[in-house]
Amino acid sequence: MNGDRSCVEYCVLKYLFLLGCSFAVAGPVLAQQVDTSSELELNHSIPDEQITVVATGARITLAQTGQSITVIDEKELNSIQGPDLSRVLERVPGVTLTRNGGPGSFTGARVRGADAEQLLVLVDGVRVADVASPAGGTDLGTLLAGEISKVELLRGSNSVVWGSQAIGGVLALTTRTPQGVSASAEYGARNSFSGEAGLGHNGNSYAIGVTGGYTRSDGISAAAIGTEPDGFRQWHVNARGKVELGSGLSAIVTARYADSKLGIDGFPPPTYAVFSDTPEVQTTREASGRAGMQYRTGSVLVSGGFALSDVRRAYFDGPASTAPNYETFGRSERADLSGHADLPASLSLDFGADSEWTRFRSSFDPEHKARLSSGHALLGYHSESVNLSAGVRVDDHSQFGTHWTLGANGSYEIASGWRLRASYGEGFKAPTLFQLLSDFGNARLRPESSRSFDAGVELGDRNAPLHLAATLFRRDSRDQIDFVSCFGVTSGICAARPYGTYDNINRARAEGFELEADGKPSETLTLHAAYSYGKAVNRATGKDLARRPRHALSLAADWTTPFAGLVLGADLRSLSQSYDDAGNFTRLAGYTLVTLRASVPVSEKFALYGRVENVGNIRYQTAAGYGTTGRSLFVGARAKF
Repeated sequence: MNGDRSCVEYCVLKYLFLLGCSFAVAGPVLAQQVDTSSELELNHSIPDEQITVVATGARITLAQTGQSITVIDEKELNSIQGPDLSRVLERVPGVTLTRNGGPGSFTGARVRGADAEQLLVLVDGVRVADVASPAGGTDLGTLLAGEISKVELLRGSNSVVWGSQAIGGVLALTTRTPQGVSASAEYGARNSFSGEAGLGHNGNSYAIGVTGGYTRSDGISAAAIGTEPDGFRQWHVNARGKVELGSGLSAIVTARYADSKLGIDGFPPPTYAVFSDTPEVQTTREASGRAGMQYRTGSVLVSGGFALSDVRRAYFDGPASTAPNYETFGRSERADLSGHADLPASLSLDFGADSEWTRFRSSFDPEHKARLSSGHALLGYHSESVNLSAGVRVDDHSQFGTHWTLGANGSYEIASGWRLRASYGEGFKAPTLFQLLSDFGNARLRPESSRSFDAGVELGDRNAPLHLAATLFRRDSRDQIDFVSCFGVTSGICAARPYGTYDNINRARAEGFELEADGKPSETLTLHAAYSYGKAVNRATGKDLARRPRHALSLAADWTTPFAGLVLGADLRSLSQSYDDAGNFTRLAGYTLVTLRASVPVSEKFALYGRVENVGNIRYQTAAGYGTTGRSLFVGARAKF
């Protein structure tokens, strides 16, 4: 604990924590923020694709915030096709992804040059980071697009609302809640199959839905020089429900479970020096959920909740192995109270208090625990042409003490549909339990922190007939945590750490600009374009940060032909070169990939679709030494009753 914490700070934290706990005891509770389960809102007149929760934690329109936020709805997700979430995120400006092999392999998203572990990921409002992993990030390879109905991405730091990890941004995923019965299935390259099914009903005072799916693929060799395919399989189930209990009171429950198995490669004997084929297997079991209550009275909405996220990984020498050679277990439990109030004079107040308990253990580490308690307030002003928000957050961590965070943003409508927007956000990321307390740990670590600025001009949103946006951004990060090798060093930070440890060593800056355009020239044609330039460097060395291409371009088009409703689509993704290492010794070549898509409605309730990915059969790498997929054909069907 921080020994010089003031009495005022301590009393504020204690009051906010006790307030949250008292609400939790009063009844079932909801997690993190005001209801992020937008599809469970029983009455809303604004289209869901114009609503976001990542700005303040409450449901507001995109026009009410000055932050850079992208929303992708279910219709667009269906048009992109397939279970690969990375193909969805690549449409967003400022996003680049890396993958350690084929389908299901570890996938990380870097937003505006931030580390993949600095992106906060929420599924139905629950933080799903693996707190047992060394850097505490989220593996997007086990999150499949088939189970998602809405994607929201905030690009920029926003720890005022979301706390730890929101340095690079916030990615909020909402799972599907079908109305009636729905099903889809596709088959394609590498003996790949993906199937989804769901059942749900949205009544006058309740909504309930259950979806599930199974995905498998023979895969490719994770090692680029390998020949043995590393397969992937996953089954998952999601459940969501909301019921109005009367007098403005609602109960909400969400849950997700996924069981994955992935072939991985390593460094085979006898030299253990070259990354190549090995028969190793990794299994991952992920469970997350929340239960809560929401109360609305007049202009005030209050939510309280409890959320759980549990990730267990096991590594085996081969598919026939019965006992793992290494296991990790990570769990996060979070209780909180949050709310939104409309005040006089066009003002609003968003507020919250929460406490999170995390713990991890592994085959080599005993169980370690930490607690992080927080409180925040965000004051807003909203008129027909002006929207302003500013807020503050205080976090108290059981290991490193207190951290304060500030943020502000605003927008101004300069003409019909056109608005200027700007934001300043601070972010921080608490050291992970592994970095603090494992055999490699350093209990003196400080949290990573950032200051993020952006400003731009925008017309409409990506779902409007015409959307244009241009944004300048810069983010300065300090105290970034990295691993320090202690080979041959026994003094200083390396004392009693012969294999290395972690330290706050890096300062980084990412700056650039983003351009985006979406249009519907006619009822039958939809166009999308996004370009970003980002320079992300280590300020101590002047070197480019690893795996951050400076140029990224995404193009997409969908045309509904006059032939039986046949829709033809195409996607282009082009990235410039980057470096795979901090010293900029290993170069990753730039590449351009093209995907062609088609779909045709057989009836109002049944459709067929297909696509060809990597049409040019381009050989490329997003991480040095790891394989990527070549030309791939898939066909599928989708039904809804």
